[in-house]
Amino acid sequence: MKRFLGVLIASFFLSSAAYAADAMKETKEEKKAEAKGEKGLSAASLAVAKDSQVTGSVVDVKDDVIVVKKGNENWEIARDKNTKTTGEIKKGDRVMIKYKMTATSIEGKEPTKPKTDAKAKTDTKAATDSKMSTDAKAKTEAKTK
Repeated sequence: MKRFLGVLIASFFLSSAAYAADAMKETKEEKKAEAKGEKGLSAASLAVAKDSQVTGSVVDVKDDVIVVKKGNENWEIARDKNTKTTGEIKKGDRVMIKYKMTATSIEGKEPTKPKTDAKAKTDTKAATDSKMSTDAKAKTEAKTK
């Protein structure tokens, strides 16, 4: 039992040392790249487009697009010469399409100003009216005393 614990502790120690050495190596490589003026993304910061799929009946097929009906919606998906297709696809066939969503451009816009809320104005007016009626009641009670 003691021998097993000794081996277990030693393996944890060695694995943590290897992990730390690997982390140090990555940090040194990043510092070297920064010193050279290379700006790039690390492997951890690169995002991969998520694979998605849609299954439905083919509504229309063209060289550059395929339209599939899923439920009540028509899905129009672009295709090109690199799109892999098995068999001949025609209208009415049931197909499963795998696709990736990737942004082609992103345009920054000015933030929109919030619209004034008509209800908030009404609530403020009601609160003011309520306060005025409370003041009027107080004056009336003061006069009667």
